[in-house]
Amino acid sequence: MEQITFCKKSKTNNKIIAISLAAFFFLMANAAQAICPVCTIAVGAGVGFSRYLGIDDTITGLWIGGLTVSMILWTINWLDKKNIHFKGRKIVTTLSYYLLMVVPLYFMNFMGHPLNKIWGVDKLLLGIIAGSAAFFGANAWYDQLKAKNNGHAYFPFQKVAMPVGALLTLSLIFYFLTR
Repeated sequence: MEQITFCKKSKTNNKIIAISLAAFFFLMANAAQAICPVCTIAVGAGVGFSRYLGIDDTITGLWIGGLTVSMILWTINWLDKKNIHFKGRKIVTTLSYYLLMVVPLYFMNFMGHPLNKIWGVDKLLLGIIAGSAAFFGANAWYDQLKAKNNGHAYFPFQKVAMPVGALLTLSLIFYFLTR
């Protein structure tokens, strides 16, 4: 099976893109919000480096899905802080981010390649769905644990460790499934 690459340029250019992406998310970081910036940086860096290293599209998709959920939650929290409320804002925000992620990937031929499927589903799309569910679920679980502990985390950086840990665990599972 032919390996489909995210960027058909040289590895040096891919490395520059990955480092630029990580730097961008680092510079965008500010005080902790719905999903903290450190978590978003970790997810963004994971996307860039996974493609640079030639990792399977299911694993790359996991990180894209996690990044998408992170941005959705961050945006909804920002709208709350700015007291911007409109009917269906969570649905509109969610659909907008997924369209902004998936549509360009499809039209740039990163998705939809007939040889890039697992279980009859595009590898990148499957990864995005699984990564989104894992990241959202881990974040919801963190919120439940924090509520049970009088509004405090059980350990430092738990808010980062749980969603990123979920993505790392799924990455390992998909690594063994797709190698």
